[in-house]
Amino acid sequence: MDYKNAGVDIEAGYESVELMKKYVKQTMRPEVLGGLGGFSGAFDLSSIKDMEEPVLLSGTDGVGTKIKLAFLLDKHDTIGIDCVAMCVNDVACAGGEPLFFLDYIACGKNYPEKIATIVSGVAEGCKQSGAALIGGETAEHPGLMPEDEYDLAGFAVGVVDKKDIITGENVKDGDVLIGMASTGVHSNGFSLVRKIFTMDKETLETYHEELGTTLGEALLAPTRIYVKAMRSIKDAGITVKACSHITGGGFYENIPRMLPEGKRAVIEKNSYEVPAIFKMMAREGNVDEQMMYNTYNMGLGMIVAVDPADVDATMEAIRATGDTPYVVGKIIDGEKGVDLV
Repeated sequence: MDYKNAGVDIEAGYESVELMKKYVKQTMRPEVLGGLGGFSGAFDLSSIKDMEEPVLLSGTDGVGTKIKLAFLLDKHDTIGIDCVAMCVNDVACAGGEPLFFLDYIACGKNYPEKIATIVSGVAEGCKQSGAALIGGETAEHPGLMPEDEYDLAGFAVGVVDKKDIITGENVKDGDVLIGMASTGVHSNGFSLVRKIFTMDKETLETYHEELGTTLGEALLAPTRIYVKAMRSIKDAGITVKACSHITGGGFYENIPRMLPEGKRAVIEKNSYEVPAIFKMMAREGNVDEQMMYNTYNMGLGMIVAVDPADVDATMEAIRATGDTPYVVGKIIDGEKGVDLV
């Protein structure tokens, strides 16, 4: 009896590392010390010494049950982008710059090519956000997970000067809310998605005119990363007073998180076009409007609050990164919360 007969293939692990190295290399930053394969990832922080009061920010997340669609379609090259996005968008939401990222893949059986494909997506997400992929772990769990399944989670660390942290404490009546377009469902609410639609390959590979693509492609569209957009706003000299990353819990849970007591957000539902995938989900699943807005991003992945005088410059800064902004509402005095009108 040996470890391989017990279900853990050490040689496959070595092969996975070799296959993923080319992707990891593409994410390197000058601050990264050493290479892939050490017991820990090292990152030189001397570059932040010019900050008055550097503050480290962190975020950790996975991709939830969206991963089941990757299994069904045998498509594993974008799920890693989702994992990175869920972490780095939270860092950016606080005004920070993501520095580095680590991933964790648990699998029933290590298929090196599949693992490398997953990591290629992680690396792409890191490239989009400017974070270095400085380490990770692939763990085989024979007997605990089916051989053809895996789970993926990640962890990001970023930095911000304390004076630049976005806290929401200075928002005032009349401040304007600007939303940035999402790419679709992102990585939340897939337990409901899987109840709305039949989860088989035929259904997912069916083309829909209203979507302009197959259902599976629409649902698997990777989560948008807003790091560059947030950096562009900051570089333009604009103060973001508050920011909300619209993830699980949709508008009703996430927007109030960016508000201080005594301030309320008003969102105009008709200020932008809700993507077709959400309209299809509501129709096919008979999901009421409040539940949709309480579960999904409904087409807006990030919302920022700025002074009215900064609206045009903010919109321009967001467009400069390839993102699409909309003026979607305003801040008013009132009980902390959000109204959709």
